[in-house]
Amino acid sequence: MNKLEVPGQFDRAARGYDLLVGLNPGYHQALRRSARALRLRPGMRVLDLGCGTGASTAALLAAAPGIEVVAVDASAGMLARAREKRWPSGVRFVHSRAEDVDEGPFDAVFAAYLLRNLPDPDTSLRHIRKLVKPGGRLVLHEYSVRDSPVSRAVWTALCGVIVPAGWLSTGDRSLYTYLWRSVVDFDGASALRDRLRRNGFVGVRSAPLPGLQLGVVHTFLACAPEGEQR
Repeated sequence: MNKLEVPGQFDRAARGYDLLVGLNPGYHQALRRSARALRLRPGMRVLDLGCGTGASTAALLAAAPGIEVVAVDASAGMLARAREKRWPSGVRFVHSRAEDVDEGPFDAVFAAYLLRNLPDPDTSLRHIRKLVKPGGRLVLHEYSVRDSPVSRAVWTALCGVIVPAGWLSTGDRSLYTYLWRSVVDFDGASALRDRLRRNGFVGVRSAPLPGLQLGVVHTFLACAPEGEQR
């Protein structure tokens, strides 16, 4: 599967997706922890890129009730599932690829499990930087295992549950096999920090999230430069 096919695959998997992520230990707690790294305050305008069925959106609202959220995903099927849930009036869902978002500026951007699935991560990061106010924060909540054989082994063990479960729920294991491979092949934490700096972000740092997936899931924090011309 190539990355241009990923949104269509998520369309087909959307109906059972929430059930599957529920098999992933600490999934929602980890999202909330990364969302808190944005240091949001009520009234802020936040872009939730790759919102899927709304788990990341819920994490943002838990971090700061009263924010405005523009939640974007390239999969119409995932967005349909998200819209079925109950949301406060400040949440709006938009069907768009990350690189085509033309709103802004935003006080902060949250992108969970997104960057490795984009056809051109560098171009997308440069576009995201333009959507953030100068000094605004970007948080990537992402799997990153290439720096550690132990982390790769943990991820593979988790996929020993997730891939068969995805196959049973959808009748198609291709998406979940792709997701396993996409994590194994993606940047290690140090390489992703370098990628953020290379594409114009400053104050870049990261930390692994605690729990059963220690060393597998990380919070990456970066800022748009102050005084940057828009």
